[in-house]
Order: sequence, then C-alpha cells, then structure tokens
Amino acid sequence: MNKFYVEGGETMAGTLGIRLARGEEAALAECYRTHAALVAGYLRRFVPAQDIEDVRQVVFSEAWRSRHRYDPRRSLEAWLLGIARNRAIDHLRARGVATVPLESVGEPAGGDGRDTAEVLGRRDQVRRALAVLPAPQREAIELAYFCELTQREIAERLDLPLGTVKARTARGLHRLSAILAPRAA
Repeated sequence: MNKFYVEGGETMAGTLGIRLARGEEAALAECYRTHAALVAGYLRRFVPAQDIEDVRQVVFSEAWRSRHRYDPRRSLEAWLLGIARNRAIDHLRARGVATVPLESVGEPAGGDGRDTAEVLGRRDQVRRALAVLPAPQREAIELAYFCELTQREIAERLDLPLGTVKARTARGLHRLSAILAPRAA
C-alpha cells in the first residue's frame, strides 16, 4: 500500500489536517516536521534571511491558535502558506523603513551599478529558462533549490521513486544549462 494513503482513500495529509483541526498536539509537531521546509522556502521570497526562523515559528503558532478555522477538506499546505504570506507582510510592515538623510550618504562605493544589473538580468534569464522546462523537471528543481529539499525528501513528497527524482533533476539541470549557455557567451 502506498504510504501516502490509508484505508478508504483518505490521504495522510488529510488525516493530519483532521487531527490538527481536532486540536491534537502531536498533529502540530507532525505538521511542523512535514511542512517547515516548505514554509521556510516560501518565506525566503519575502523575509530577510535572518528573520525566516522567527516568522516560521509565528506561522506554526498561528496555525495552532486558528486550527478551528482550518477546513480539512482543503489543502493543508495552501492554508499554511496563506498564513505565512500574511505573517510575512505583518513582519515587513512592523520593521518599518530605515531612512537616512541624503546628505549623510555620500557616493556609492564600487561600480556604477552594472554588476547589480547583470545579476538581476541573469536571475530573470534563469526564471524564464525554468518556465520552459517540462513541469516534472521544473518541480524537482524548484523543490531542491527553492525549498531546499533533498532528493529523498522530494521523492517522498511527490510519491515517486528516488531514481525518478534524480533523473528529472539531472535532465532539468542539463536542459537549463543548454538553454542558458548561448546567453552566457
């Protein structure tokens, strides 16, 4: 029997969501173990690196406090990421923007900004190249690099053999290299 399903066709994630909604404390710990990397990867897009762990803790704390609002028929991951998005926004608003008088700033050290423009341009090229990849290859690469999952964790999450995940990642990276190579020259 597939480990992601229990009798009656109910998914383990669905069972976890039901247990969390019921208020089982062990379900919160399991939810954290299962989804902490996903939430951190998502927060990385919005929150400074030094604040990710703090915001992630707030996300799971709120998930526990608002568990009565979770509908176990819906995606637990989507619900958690919705909370993460709201907490990231709150965190950024609370930080405020540090302002410095323009007179005290002086001339920027280093170059004229071309290096930054090149980095941003390269990032955009990689995003476009990822969009060209077949969905299974793109998904494996995104989970590995943006969610920082190991290939074994990806295989478990996608319910695929480890060899399939390795092949998809390797093919995807090879294809990305081919797509990006002409631009690098």
